[in-house]
Amino acid sequence: METAVRELDHPNLSSRDFGRLSRFIYDTCGIKMPDVKKTMLEARLAKRLRNLGIRSFSDYCDYLFSTAGQENELVQMLDMVTTNKTDFFREPDHFDYLTQKVLPEWVQRHPGHKLSVWSAGCSSGEEPYTLAMVLSEFALNSPGFDFQILATDISTRVLEKAKNAIYAEPLVDPVPLSLKKKYLLKSKDRSNPVVRIVPELREKVRFRRLNFMDHDFGMREQLDVIFCRNVIIYFDRPTQEKLLQRFHRQMKPGALIFMGHSETLSGLDVPLTSVFPTVYRKHG
Repeated sequence: METAVRELDHPNLSSRDFGRLSRFIYDTCGIKMPDVKKTMLEARLAKRLRNLGIRSFSDYCDYLFSTAGQENELVQMLDMVTTNKTDFFREPDHFDYLTQKVLPEWVQRHPGHKLSVWSAGCSSGEEPYTLAMVLSEFALNSPGFDFQILATDISTRVLEKAKNAIYAEPLVDPVPLSLKKKYLLKSKDRSNPVVRIVPELREKVRFRRLNFMDHDFGMREQLDVIFCRNVIIYFDRPTQEKLLQRFHRQMKPGALIFMGHSETLSGLDVPLTSVFPTVYRKHG
């Protein structure tokens, strides 16, 4: 009995089952899972096995690949294996470039239009709320300027956190003081020092779940600006190229896509032109 309990608490992920899971994760959401990630995958999914009362990874695979598993477990499993790391004002030169160069030119070319922005791979919301702050500040000195932000992620767990818009105070350290005063509400309970994004900013961001492997993203709208930073590094080069071609189709002529500083389009067949470090423009 003791042995059985230990096995349930610490199931072993065999090479065969790791292969089954890694292929499935790649086919489902495009994330590559090399052998070096076997221990990480085992540790993260062990919690799901305990919650479900499943004794082995082999049984878990059988359940996951079943009709019931596809319906009830797929999203839970993807939540456990996706990495969600982000910060407010991460890679701040992108926001400087947006404010000083992109927005003034866009307003001149599109008077009376609403800027449409997509935060693709938004995690727990720090990026889209940073964008909402930056765009709101620009709007103060640009009468008639308006914007909307779509924020998507594959993980329902982080999307729920993003919608709640509540963050521990240390997480908002990168936000300039003037913006903290304007856009963050402090909790009255100082034993639990958290802040919440103000309602008028939350209303500018629309969150929804999206899998990058969906053929057309389930989107009809075309975008003026896409932020997809530190996301494609989790995909292999063929998947990166397919994904960027899909992004290209969602971009209006002249639209921009902002990538992470560790990412490059070099060697990929995508008709985008570099205009600033890791910022690319669609022709037209």
